[in-house]
This record gives sequence, C-alpha cells and structure tokens, in this order.
Amino acid sequence: MRRDPTLIGTVQDVAGTSVSVSLVSETVTGLSFYKGESYRIGQVGSFVRIPLGYTSLFGIVSQVGAGAAPKTEGDLHPWGNQWLKVQLVGERGRAGKFERGVSQHPTINDAVHIVTEDDLREIYGPGDPVDFVTVGHLASAESIPALVNINKLVTRHSAVVGTTGAGKSTTVAGLLTALSDPARYPSARIVVLDIHGEYSKALADRSSVFRIPVDANKEKSEKPLQIPFWALSFDELVKLSFGDLSDDKARAVVADAIVALKRESLGNQAREGVTAARLTVDSPVPFCIHKLWFDLHQREHRTIIPVPGGAPDEVESAYVLDGNGNPLQLGDAMSVTPPLYRTVKTTGPANERVNWGPDPINIRKQLAVLGSKLRDPQFSFLFNPDEWRPGIEGTVTKDLDALLKEWLGSPAPISILDLSGIPPAVLNDLIGALLRILYDALFWARNLLEGGRLRPLLLVLEEAHAYLGKEHVGAASSAVRRIAKEGRKYGVGVMIVSQRPSEIDPTILSQCGTILAMRLANDTDRGQVTGAASDNLKGLFDMLPILRTGEAIIVGEAVSLPMRTLIDPPGKNRWPDSKDPNVVVRGDSTKGYEDEGGWAVPRQLEKEDYTIVMRQWRKQSPYYEHKTTETNDTDANNTPGDKS
Repeated sequence: MRRDPTLIGTVQDVAGTSVSVSLVSETVTGLSFYKGESYRIGQVGSFVRIPLGYTSLFGIVSQVGAGAAPKTEGDLHPWGNQWLKVQLVGERGRAGKFERGVSQHPTINDAVHIVTEDDLREIYGPGDPVDFVTVGHLASAESIPALVNINKLVTRHSAVVGTTGAGKSTTVAGLLTALSDPARYPSARIVVLDIHGEYSKALADRSSVFRIPVDANKEKSEKPLQIPFWALSFDELVKLSFGDLSDDKARAVVADAIVALKRESLGNQAREGVTAARLTVDSPVPFCIHKLWFDLHQREHRTIIPVPGGAPDEVESAYVLDGNGNPLQLGDAMSVTPPLYRTVKTTGPANERVNWGPDPINIRKQLAVLGSKLRDPQFSFLFNPDEWRPGIEGTVTKDLDALLKEWLGSPAPISILDLSGIPPAVLNDLIGALLRILYDALFWARNLLEGGRLRPLLLVLEEAHAYLGKEHVGAASSAVRRIAKEGRKYGVGVMIVSQRPSEIDPTILSQCGTILAMRLANDTDRGQVTGAASDNLKGLFDMLPILRTGEAIIVGEAVSLPMRTLIDPPGKNRWPDSKDPNVVVRGDSTKGYEDEGGWAVPRQLEKEDYTIVMRQWRKQSPYYEHKTTETNDTDANNTPGDKS
C-alpha cells in the first residue's frame, strides 16, 4: 500500500497548460480514502494538486483514459497504463493564498495528488465575506458553499446560459434574491428587462414592477411603464416613429423641425443644463410630436388656391368647404386629425385652380405610419406617456429626473421593466433606447452619488438572443456592445440570460467575465460558450449536456477556480412564472385536481366563452377584468386567465 493515500500519479508530459498524468498502479480501483472520506479518481471536472516546493499547482481533469496519454506513449501502450489529462488553472503560494494562473510549470515525474475537501475549502474559502455571495454548493462536496465575487460578477459582466428546462430562470431568480438581500446589500441597484413577464412574482417583495399594460389588480404594486419619446436620440426616434426615413433631405427637414420645436419648448419651460444655443436634435428636451406630425402633414398634403382679389402670388389653403362655405375639417394635432384639402385641379379659370403646396418632402408613407402609431393604444407608453406627455407648447408635468428616480432610485433594490406588452416589431429598437437612456444617465453622473461609480447598476437582459443575435445589428446590440466594452469603468454591469448562446453576438458574449453554463445539448451553443470562456477547459464544458436541472459550471473572474455547482433554488414563492403548462394533471372529479387545466380535467362547456377571448385580444391585455351588474369593468381578482 502506498504511503501517501492522496498520491494518484506522476507528470509525464507538459504542453503549455495541458499536463498528461500517468496513474500509479494503486489507483486501479479508481477509489482512494483519506481522513474517512472516499474520493473517486479520474472524474472529469475534478481537481488535482501538483506540489512544487512551497507552491502547489492546481488543475482540472479534462480527459480520462488512453486518449489522455501522450501520443507516443499511447501508441506503445494503448491499454497498459491509465492516464489523465489535466488543465492547469492556478496555484497556491507560500502565503497560502490561491491565485489564478501559474508562475511555473511541473516537470517529469512530479507527484500528482487528489484535492481533498480541506484543499477545496482553502481554494473556495470565503475570503472577505462582504465581497462574496453564496449561490449554491459544490457538486462534489455539499459541505462547501459555492461563492462568487459580487464585485466582479456585477462590474465585469456575466452570462447565464442553458437550454429550456435547465433551471435558468430559477437560477437567475435565486441569484437576484441573493444579490438584493437587504441585510447585506441595502443599496443594491438592479434593473431587469423582462420580455416575458416572468420575474414580478418571484421578486415581488423586493422589486418595483413597471408593466405594459398594468395589471388592474389594486393589490399589486405595479406602475405603468412610460418611455417618453423625447428622451430618445434622433436615430432612435426616427426608427420607432417614422420607420424608414433614409432620404437625406427628409431626415434633415425632420431634424430641423424637431430642433425648432425643442427651442420653442425651452422658451415655454426652461430646462437646467441646456440653452437654445447648445440645443441639438439629440438633447433630451420635451417637444410635441403631435405638432411635428401635424406640421409635416400640412406641408406634405396641403393644396392651395389664389386669394380672392389678391395679388397673383398670394395663395391660401384649399380646404374642403361645407354648405356654408366654411372649412369642413381644419384638423387637430393632439387628436391626430388631419385637415381635409381639396384635390388638385389644373384646368378651368385661374381663380378655380387647385395646386399642391410648396416644397413637399415626399414622406407621405412615413407620416401615415407616425399618425397610426400616435393613435394606437399599444404605443401610448411611448407617444402619450401620461405626465411625461408634452402639450402643444412642449411643456410637461414631469421631467426625466422623476422617471430615472422611479427606475434607478426606487426604495426597492430591483426594478423590473416588464416588456411583455410591447409590440414585437419595435422590441429591438426600444430595448436599445432604454439601455442607452440608462447608460447615458449614469455615464454623465459618474462622479455623483447617484452615478454608477459610487452605486453600481446591474442590468439583467432576459432572453437576450431575441434582440442581441448576430443578425440583429440594431439599437439593442449597439447599446449592449457599448456597455460591455465601457460599462466597467462607469459602474454599469450586464448579465446576459439566454437559452441560445450561439445566436448572441460573439463580441458581446466574449466581454462577459463570468459564465454560468447550465445544461446545453446543442454543439454550436457549447462551442460558443467554450470560446467565450477565459479558461482553456474544453473537457469541463464537454459535461454540459449531462448536467442536472439546476446545476451549472461557473467559470471566470468571479470565482477562484471553475466549479461545478448545484445552484440553491429560491423558495417556492420565489419561482419565476416560467413553468411549462400542464398537459396532464393528477386527481379525479371526486377529490379534485391539483390544477385547473389539463387534458385530464373534464371540460365545462357551458362556462367557455370565446367572446372574452376576443375582448382580451382586442384590448391587447392578458389581465382579465370581471364584469358585474354594477360596473362594466371592475378591478377584482384580475388574475390572467381567471374567469371564475
């Protein structure tokens, strides 16, 4: 029997950070005992230790068996020896502190030992407890907590990736619960962009929810999500309002008109920090977009006639007249009602001819799109944002500081921006605008207490592949790339959450310093994660298809060493609303069923009413409002889908 029960083999080949280890004959059983604990030898993802004097190198087993042998040795003795391939990841020096990276390499016949629980405790030790948060425990040692460095997790960006059903949403809910613990982090600041409306239930006691549309249930502390159009840059506004406006002349005309309206607004309601001389088309100053539409509509559609009895060059608008000779419809900007003009007539006496007005800019289609959106209730959060809606003179009841205080300065540590009610066609551009607004606000306030340097902000981007894909070169990708590259310096961090990492822009994913990789079966997705990770641990990532639900491999800057972790799930009342619908539910008609729906529950045909389905469809709201004899719509029991 060997003298040291932790010895498992010797180094026989070194190539960069890759080390081939020949196992000693006593390890043939694959099991070793030390201090009453049993250790499986040769487990992919397990750790080994290589002592070099006062220094110990640590590595992770990435391959086991004949394929792990050096090429020549494997050819000579394909079945005669047992081999491990190890990737070096860090070292523990004379001071006993573990650090990533290696200052020296092992040589031939250096001893290789198993890593005991005592070693793991030193490696994954708490350090300064204020800096670390527990997310679960090591998969190989339940007694050792899995700790991540909150400083590097937030400011160096992170990604949580995993296929559907791997426990990704539950993991994110658990992480946010830990990061927003009021006892440890009373000033935490997190903004979640939730495009499926999953997290308001899971984080109800520590979040402010901003939703489109608002659930009318008065028991829920939700607020309407308002995104004032005038907070957008010119390019963002054009995409979300006019759509395609590629003609340079038209863009210049629209930009000049917006600047003129903003100057008018400043004259009616001064804004600290900006003057008419320094005003640009991108300045976040209110202006009346309804007036912009009306003025441009007049310019584009106006027809003219000579002024009766006037000079030859004097003209007036050719309105459609009623029986009394008065204009039938002069139009109204705020109600988006266009004036009615007579059709062009180029024949007959000169005083009866009707001509086009001067200098049209050929944007009739774009004006029709803008007018439609100004009338559409789905876009009221953008173009009619309640107290942030400018009047005809460009004045507003509330400025952007009130909006930023709601999102970033809320008493709750988490602000959930529920984007599930936003039309999909504008989701990409709107998310880009939102992120740009948040980042610009903290960028320019970086030296203030409200800025990101003194109180960092974590942005959680759910279902990121939907708007950060390789083919998406829109506003969202541009904003996230900017934050990923620059945000660390200004205290703005990003957490990317996705089930398809292969569809995310590689530039964005490569900036994530920490990756929590859950079960991924797709080869392309695994390759994207492997390429983005900072550690050369291909063998470790080969385990991704067989990870259990709720299990993750955490690599990167927020952990001392890559670790296979079982994530602590949140309590039952903190699970996100992402559960799959039940096709079959247990129970019977006598004792009742465990759920209301499912194919096994008998239908109640007399209670089915598809007129309600159409009502909700037309309202564009999933929140059912009961009808009573007293009122048409009440706020009672507004649970989605509840008609009882």
